Amino acid sequence: MARTQGSRAEITGPLIRDAARSLFARHGYAAVSMRQIAAEVGVQVGTIYAYTEDKQALLADLLRDHMESLLAAWNDDAALAPLERLDNFVRFHIDTSLDHADGVFLSYMELRNLTPENHAGITTLRRQYENALQDILDAGTAAGEMRLADTRLATMALIAMLTGVTNWYRAGGRLDRAALHSHYISLVRGAVGA
Repeated sequence: MARTQGSRAEITGPLIRDAARSLFARHGYAAVSMRQIAAEVGVQVGTIYAYTEDKQALLADLLRDHMESLLAAWNDDAALAPLERLDNFVRFHIDTSLDHADGVFLSYMELRNLTPENHAGITTLRRQYENALQDILDAGTAAGEMRLADTRLATMALIAMLTGVTNWYRAGGRLDRAALHSHYISLVRGAVGA
């Protein structure tokens, strides 16, 4: 397929990444070829290699960008009470997960397809995000606002629960986002013994 007339690097690069993210999320990393990504964008398959070394590098870049964006967007205020910080985290995680569902899906389901080196890098970023929640739980436990025997385990369980909203929530359904936040804040507060 010939390059789309008038396409430019600042447009083509992001289109390749968006197409790869969508195809990987829909069909799985292993089932998607570089040829399919090229066809989705409307470029020759060789064009993709001007933007990425290979499919593995493309996946690693997508996961890294997702985690770095997540970390950059999260803004915790340690001066707030731990329960208020927890409520903010719940809202943030739900909104980010719903607004970037393909990125969330890839970061959980396609981690297994990374090379050991890429896996280690993404895992380090994930751990930073997990630590943000664990810091809140540690503060809440220390302040007596939460009752948790193992804040690390609670961190992992809460993130899994909050991320799971992407599997069933649909805009325009029974719950709007405000109601979704309210229900999940109640669930999370109950889970941490608040």
